[in-house]
Amino acid sequence: MPVVTSHDVRADDGRILRVHDSGSSSADAFTVLWHHGSPQTGAPLRPLVSQAAQRGIRLLSYGRPSYGGSSPQQGRDVSGAASDVGTIVEALGIARFAVMGASGGGPHALACAALLPGRVTAAASVAGLAPLTDGGLDWFAGMAADGASLRSALRGPADRRRFEETADFDPTSFTVEDYAALEGPWSALGADVGEASADGPDGLIDDDLAYVRPWGFDVGDIRVPVLIVQGGRDRVVPPAHAYWLLGACRDGELWLRPNAGHISILDTCGLALDWLRAHSGDS
Repeated sequence: MPVVTSHDVRADDGRILRVHDSGSSSADAFTVLWHHGSPQTGAPLRPLVSQAAQRGIRLLSYGRPSYGGSSPQQGRDVSGAASDVGTIVEALGIARFAVMGASGGGPHALACAALLPGRVTAAASVAGLAPLTDGGLDWFAGMAADGASLRSALRGPADRRRFEETADFDPTSFTVEDYAALEGPWSALGADVGEASADGPDGLIDDDLAYVRPWGFDVGDIRVPVLIVQGGRDRVVPPAHAYWLLGACRDGELWLRPNAGHISILDTCGLALDWLRAHSGDS
């Protein structure tokens, strides 16, 4: 297992971004920047680090504002991830890279693909949300607990914060296979969620508010290849979101795993890394 180093990068507005870097023995290694879900610290999970190392891929990640040592950013939207990622890769001297995000990280990966043209080579969204739009998608349909936390965010910051005071996890959000993944290969995810949650709810609340606001970019403006990976039994981000994204992307490809849920779909991440390399001109 490679050693992951962590350090801070300062954004133009003075905020701190906590960055994690798996490094590589090759100076010109293919690089993938990972966008974490909600809530997580931003530190890369062991299975991802291992899968990237097996492929000679340099894996980067960072904590979004209010997560894992990164400074807060009041009123942030999804598009802000592109500015922060641009700052990070400039600091590290990385010219071109692919992006990949799971769950709440999916929209932020797409933001980079749309807003960093010429730098992002390809993008992957694994169980990622679609934007909340006026037509073509019943956004909350099929979500466990009817998407209660996101509905509270739609009513504004005060309602979302009040919801968090009594929020309980709905166990029907995950499938039997999801729970098995959390007890097995993806146990690091559960531990990381616990660490992020212990730091308080600010990052999660700000994420939810950002998901239901205008994202600050149009998915249709993405000009690089986009891989959309979706579990057919996902009740956190239902399959309709993946189909909407596929229809909106200029160059999209959908991998549907009919029996996978929100966590068990992460078993496709190694194959998604291969796809990103193959579609980035660096195969």
